[in-house]
Amino acid sequence: MALKLLGYVDLPAHVGQGGFDHAAIDRGRALLYVAHTANDALDVIDLRARSHARSVPQLNGVAGALVDAAQGLVFTSNRGEDTVGIFRSGAEAGLAKVGVGARPNGLAYSPEHAILLCANVGDPSVAAPPSVTLIDVGARASISTIVMPGRTRWTVSDPDQRLFFVNIADPPLIAVIDPRRPDRIARQSPVPARGPHGLDLDRSRGRLYCACDDGALVALDRATGAIAARLQLSGPPDVIFLDAARSHLHVAIGDPGVIDVIDVEQWLLAGTVATERGAHTIALDEDRHHVYAFLPGTHRAAVFEDAV
Repeated sequence: MALKLLGYVDLPAHVGQGGFDHAAIDRGRALLYVAHTANDALDVIDLRARSHARSVPQLNGVAGALVDAAQGLVFTSNRGEDTVGIFRSGAEAGLAKVGVGARPNGLAYSPEHAILLCANVGDPSVAAPPSVTLIDVGARASISTIVMPGRTRWTVSDPDQRLFFVNIADPPLIAVIDPRRPDRIARQSPVPARGPHGLDLDRSRGRLYCACDDGALVALDRATGAIAARLQLSGPPDVIFLDAARSHLHVAIGDPGVIDVIDVEQWLLAGTVATERGAHTIALDEDRHHVYAFLPGTHRAAVFEDAV
């Protein structure tokens, strides 16, 4: 089973070096926000029209995007200026920025606590270690910064356990952060593969899916960290998204430029579809079961349908 190509969405041409990075969707407003790192901007796609609507500028080195649709909040990690951006969806003029650690990347949000976690890659050239910064979103202020044991990658929030999970590349592990105790790592779960990268949560199965640089997809029990399963992918993965209704995990692989579709119920590779070399980031429209793959070579998004 593979994805069906529906067409393309043209996006603004690259102004500088780089391409696209993480993306997120506001389901209530049917908007997709993607980090256009080469343009220091978020590109906004209208999901109903499948067209570029506008761009949000002045986000230096933007690497991450996250949406909390219930509260209508959009968050960005701005790696070029060590800040996160916060604004209301559709009201970009109200953008506020909060300082975080060096080279921010991954984002996760706990609406219950109104706390945003930003995973910072770090910068050894200025003796800035990898870290996570916890932010009080209401106050638009940093609460604390916790030094991590290695380079951070992506991160997710678990609303059931009220915890954050953060991928660490080396040593390969998942760090667990409790927003109620924002000054420490609550626990660590080793990952038996090199370079944990993409991360997503399967609430119905109680699993974390961790895609690693050595081409392994690892499933872990979210409560204990025990290894539940392992699967080989088509190449080194980056962004992953679970379509819970389809039981399909979509894995972006920049080299050779494909999306692997994993049937998480049967735990097997259900199909692979070509994108473009270097297309390492995707977004999932769960309402329409559409997958957007961002193509840096042609500065556009390929739109696929996951049809049953």
